[in-house]
Amino acid sequence: MLSSVLPAEVAVAEAFDDPEDAVLFPGEEAAISRAVAKRRREYITTRHCARLAMVRLGLPPMAVGSGGNREPLWPEGVVGSLTHCDGYRAAAVARSGSVGGVGVDAEPHAPLPDGVFDTIARPDEVPMLAELAAARPHVWWDRLMFSAKESVYKAWFPVAERWLGFGDASLDLEPGEDRPDGTVAGGYTVRIHQAGAPVTRMTGRWIVESGFVLTAITL
Repeated sequence: MLSSVLPAEVAVAEAFDDPEDAVLFPGEEAAISRAVAKRRREYITTRHCARLAMVRLGLPPMAVGSGGNREPLWPEGVVGSLTHCDGYRAAAVARSGSVGGVGVDAEPHAPLPDGVFDTIARPDEVPMLAELAAARPHVWWDRLMFSAKESVYKAWFPVAERWLGFGDASLDLEPGEDRPDGTVAGGYTVRIHQAGAPVTRMTGRWIVESGFVLTAITL
C-alpha cells in the first residue's frame, strides 16, 4: 500500500503482523530494554521491514538505532522513515544521493479520539476540513490530517534537527478521488511557519485503503 504514495526511488517493506524471524541487530536492543511487549514487537518488526527495504535497494541489511528523540538513526548514505499502528508496520528507505528525506505514517481509518483534533488543527485548517467532510463523508479527514502532519515531522526532523509542532505546519489537503477498487487517494501541500526553517514547503500524497490511512512526504 505504501509504495503507491512514494516515488520509485524509495523502497518499501510492509508487514501486517510480527514475523517470528524478525530479530534485532547489535545496537538496537538498548532503545527497548525496558519496553513492554507490544512496544518491543512494533520496534523489532519495523526494523525488520527497514532491512527488507534496504535489500531491495541493493544494500546490505544494517542496524537502525534510535536517537534521543526516538528518531531512527539510519546508516550513512541512507534516509528513511518507519511507521506502525495496530495491524500494520512499514518502512520506507532511499539512498541519500537520490532523496533528501522521507516521512511516512500509517493510522487506522477511524475518527480521532475526542479532543485531539483541537490540538492538531490550525484555525485556518478547520473550514477546509469541514468542506472536505461535506464532499467526501466516507473519509475520516481529521485522522488523515493527523497522519499527514506526522509524516511532515518525520521528514522535517532529520533535516532541521529541531522540534516542529502541529501548529507549525499548515496543510492544504486535496479532496482526492474515489477509485474503482474502493480506495481513495490524493495529495497535499504543506507550509512551515517557523522562523529560519530550512524547509518551508513540502508536498505529499495520501491513500485510504484496507481500513488504513497512509501518508507520505518525500524531499
